[in-house]
This record gives sequence, C-alpha cells and structure tokens, in this order.
Amino acid sequence: MIDTAVILKRFEEPDEVRTFDKGRFEIVRIGTMAIGRATYEPGWKWSEHVGPSAGQTHCCVEHLGLVVSGHATAAMQTGVVHYLTAGTLFYIPAEPHDSWVVGDQPYISLHFIGADKYTR
Repeated sequence: MIDTAVILKRFEEPDEVRTFDKGRFEIVRIGTMAIGRATYEPGWKWSEHVGPSAGQTHCCVEHLGLVVSGHATAAMQTGVVHYLTAGTLFYIPAEPHDSWVVGDQPYISLHFIGADKYTR
C-alpha cells in the first residue's frame, strides 16, 4: 500500500502575500502547485495599481481561475472586454490585457494557473 500524505491548507494562513494599492494576492503552495487568491477593492485597476511596479502597461500572465465574488473585467489589448462575475470559471491567455473592478463591491477570485508569476 502506498502511503499518501494529505495536505490541508487555508488562505487564512498563506505561504506568501503580495500587497499593492487597493489589493492583495495570497498564495498557498501544495506540492508543486501555487494557488492564488486575489482580493481587489472597488476602484482597483491592474494598469494603475500593479503594472507600474512591474514596469508594464498590460498583464501578460496566463490565468485559469474562478470568480468567488464581485465583478471585474479582462480587457484584452485588442479591445475585447470580458466580464468576470461570481461563479465564472475563466481562462485568460498570456496575451496583453488589463483588468479592473466593476461596481462598488470587492472582487475575489481564485487562480489555479499563473499565481507564481502574477504581480511580479
């Protein structure tokens, strides 16, 4: 019989926290996976609150995730805007895009791909 270890973790005790104006990104590592939780306040915009510290005008990280609550966009550099709402599973390719919170509620999403590279 193979002895497989069970790993239990919670975002209340993340392995890493990346903070920026109007937001934070918490990372939990399980084995080789990094899973992120993004929390953005109303008024947050990637190109204003994350991009300048990375020296970028657009995010180019690939994302696979799930919107937990709130409403945001994924605005591709081509001009196409996608709306991300609670319950939406999303895949955003590693192509230039911006993102911002829509409305007056915080936005929270989980990221299963791209967490290690995000906000770097």
